[in-house]
Amino acid sequence: MDILTKMKQFNRGDYQRDNFDAFLKKEKFSFNIPSVHIAGSNGKGSTAYYISSILKNAGYKVGSFTSPYFYKPNELIKINDVDISDDDINSIFDEYEKMFKKYDLSFYEIMTFIAFKYFQNNKCDVCVIECCLGGEYDATNIFEPILSIITTIALEHTHVLGSTLTEIAAHKGGIIKENVPVLLGNIVEEESLNTIAEIAKEKEAPINRIGEIASFELLEKGIRFSYDTFKDLEISSDAYYSITDACIAVEAVKTLKNHFNITLDAIKSGLKEVVIPVRMETINEHPRIIVDGAHNPEGINALVDSYNRKFAGTVTHIVFACFRDKNITTMLPRIGLAGSEVILTTFDHPRARTYEDYFLFAEDYRFEEDHIALIKSLMEQYPDDNILVTGSLAFASLVKKELIR
Repeated sequence: MDILTKMKQFNRGDYQRDNFDAFLKKEKFSFNIPSVHIAGSNGKGSTAYYISSILKNAGYKVGSFTSPYFYKPNELIKINDVDISDDDINSIFDEYEKMFKKYDLSFYEIMTFIAFKYFQNNKCDVCVIECCLGGEYDATNIFEPILSIITTIALEHTHVLGSTLTEIAAHKGGIIKENVPVLLGNIVEEESLNTIAEIAKEKEAPINRIGEIASFELLEKGIRFSYDTFKDLEISSDAYYSITDACIAVEAVKTLKNHFNITLDAIKSGLKEVVIPVRMETINEHPRIIVDGAHNPEGINALVDSYNRKFAGTVTHIVFACFRDKNITTMLPRIGLAGSEVILTTFDHPRARTYEDYFLFAEDYRFEEDHIALIKSLMEQYPDDNILVTGSLAFASLVKKELIR
């Protein structure tokens, strides 16, 4: 039985952690590997990739837990950028399956536990752990890190995290621990900053924020930039917004140097080696097809800014699909700033918007039911133009899989 089939029975849809906490208490489980914990609305996955790569290049055995996965659950759990094997997942799953069922754990709680057990079994030197949703009640929030990072705060998952930035910031700030340093990324909203500052003050956790990017240069492939005293750093991503994530990683490393020996060469190599999937990723050259997982207004803003810096003057056809809970009233006009037309579509996912969900926008935007037929038609009609696929991480990754398999 494959892993996805095994996991289908664990589909509890709520975000309460009571069952998971009870399970961990029963198992007397604790996680003590030195770790970095990352929360945030956007950029936390990319930041995790960069930090993990730098630590790996510094010679350490690095466990990383990120989400979501694109094709297989194995992608969530890595050691030194190598996915956990089916055998290792099955070994831990089979050992605890009865207890997983007894405590009615969710898929994500099970994968979190498998990740932490796997990292312990393999004696990782350090781990980089990304929250799935929120922070305070996230399944990963069961250990004391050596550094907590909050990348950004935006209005998303409001049905779970609350309808204001203050409420969402409180959830993200739930990863802050007593006397553990906190690093903030590109957070500018006063209500978010004040909320986090209050939590940090209560926990006596020192706060640091990333500084300004000193300079940058768009290369034929990737970006060269300078940050703080670090000159001529490079990332392979074409997305300008990725510089911020890389700067968070560099700033994090300055704190981690108290725990690990990290050289400038490790920082430079670590940043340059990272290839972040479906983040302004080119998956076809002629015509150029770019996939990006921007899925909220802030992500769309960052994508439009990055895209227009790189491809100003290029005719672009935008293929857009998103989940029902996303703010398309804001997202659609903004993504339109990156292209000559926006075409709406859908994809096979229970949360995906369908034609009926776009009815308010029917007069302004064309809709095509079959996204692959649409993209192939655009490829044939416009071989010299760009095609930008975005609106959802799930949609962008699905298109990538369908077009390059």
